[in-house]
Amino acid sequence: MTATIHTLFDEQAIATRIETLARDIAAARLHDLLAVAVLKGSFIFAADLVRALHRAGMTLEMEFMHLSSYGAGTVGSDTIRILRDVESEVNDRDIILVDDILESGRTLAFARDKLLARGARSVRVAVLLDKPNRRKASIVADYVGFECPDKFVVGYGMDMGHAWRQLPYIGYVVPEEGPDDAMQTGV
Repeated sequence: MTATIHTLFDEQAIATRIETLARDIAAARLHDLLAVAVLKGSFIFAADLVRALHRAGMTLEMEFMHLSSYGAGTVGSDTIRILRDVESEVNDRDIILVDDILESGRTLAFARDKLLARGARSVRVAVLLDKPNRRKASIVADYVGFECPDKFVVGYGMDMGHAWRQLPYIGYVVPEEGPDDAMQTGV
């Protein structure tokens, strides 16, 4: 089986939206800010967002949580595993939890609840994509890049079976029947 990747959000639209998100976050005047990127999918978005926050005049620290609910598949499970935890003190700090996509919400609700239980002053959620019709957990993002249609998306850090994270845009996968197993990319 082959597939095509169609562009959903191009590089310029993503860059423009991240600058707006950074200004919105800066306007909140958060206290002793800690940005926590949820790995792996958020790494490109998180890097671009913290640089935009710097341009917006924010001082912050950066940390990472590596959580897994997908493995190599395309459907999340109810079991969330912490593969790498935050090492910084979170007590009495405002935290921006940064992720690529808010879909079922289970992973982000799990991370938010862990950070609040450790004494975080507040935990706000910033996501590049939001799929509200897929929500299973009680969580709403405070900062959203784009609402995402009900399609499987790749690129800009997001993957399918660990492939296509490197794409500079966000695309959706359309399977096609074909003679070879190579993925095609197109617009």
